[in-house]
Amino acid sequence: MRDRDIVVIGGGYAGVRLAKRLDGQARVTLVDRKEVFFHRVASLRAGVDPEWTGAPFIPYDRLLTNGRVAVGKVVRIDTTERQVALATGERLPYDVVVIATGADYPEPARFTGTTPEEAAKSFAEHQQNIATAQHALVVGGGPSGVELAAEIRLARPDARVTLAHSGPALLHSTGSARAARKALAWLESHDVEVRLDSFMSPGNDFGTYRDARGNIIDADLSFWTTGTTPNTLWLRLAGHGDWLNAAGQVKVDKSLRVEGWKDVFAVGDVNNISELKLTPAALAQADLAAHNIRMYLHSSGKHRKEPRFYRPIHRTPLIVPFGSADGVTMLPVPGGETAVLGGRTSTLAKAKNLMTPYMRRQLGYTAA
Repeated sequence: MRDRDIVVIGGGYAGVRLAKRLDGQARVTLVDRKEVFFHRVASLRAGVDPEWTGAPFIPYDRLLTNGRVAVGKVVRIDTTERQVALATGERLPYDVVVIATGADYPEPARFTGTTPEEAAKSFAEHQQNIATAQHALVVGGGPSGVELAAEIRLARPDARVTLAHSGPALLHSTGSARAARKALAWLESHDVEVRLDSFMSPGNDFGTYRDARGNIIDADLSFWTTGTTPNTLWLRLAGHGDWLNAAGQVKVDKSLRVEGWKDVFAVGDVNNISELKLTPAALAQADLAAHNIRMYLHSSGKHRKEPRFYRPIHRTPLIVPFGSADGVTMLPVPGGETAVLGGRTSTLAKAKNLMTPYMRRQLGYTAA
């Protein structure tokens, strides 16, 4: 198997996990447009707090012992020649190719450019805008919106902060009414104006926003945390539009193969598996895909082993930080219930360091 080539397109959570799992068992090449791994979990705080500017960036250079990381833009998967074509003209042969290009997030949870310097400059601009804003508007009351509103409030206790959410309750996608109440109570106790059932759109005048009832909000700074977009435009442009569903997600079967292709897999946020698109799910998909890739390359003919099927994760622990010293944790328990834990658990598990030490260790660095 070590004489086989595996190309992993995308160096996010799923791509890094899968490449590391297969390193040494085949010739692994991880391709990403960025020079470093982007720890998106830390990005919201990095967009607010100057001390966190560099925290999301972790070099790839210690990730693989036997394989390599190629910095570049993939423009095409040539399924006839079984090669991955880069914008530089380089062509990478593959026995298996994995699409792990993830999804694009709204600012500030976005890696702007291709270098950490470019991304850090973008974070610094957000920090400056937040530091001088009189009224900051956050649109979207899911986990990211709640977290960002809390970060802005703690950084700017003197500014007006509004969180507008189109749903009837915060964190409604989690299904936990108790967690929603905890988030609402924390925000309101810290003088964040929370508007529920408020679908927002830009107003006619610059710096104004209008809800579905016609109410106007004046804000000199806004952030939209209302969803993500799969990074698959490059596949459509390369002639693989039939691999995508109407939402732009890569269609995969139960073994995480692209439908109709035994040697093409897709893992993480980029595929159409119906589940919560969270980091634990991306890692679980990477682990199962790594197993199926090993089975596919190691066995053949009548001795080929059947792949394992992926079971979507609909219930997984979820932590929403309220700054570095508080938050709410939703923990599934047997019987279909969800335990809701408070500040101490949330702080120790995520809020204080945003899992940065863990991700640094995953990429071969010390926790510090």
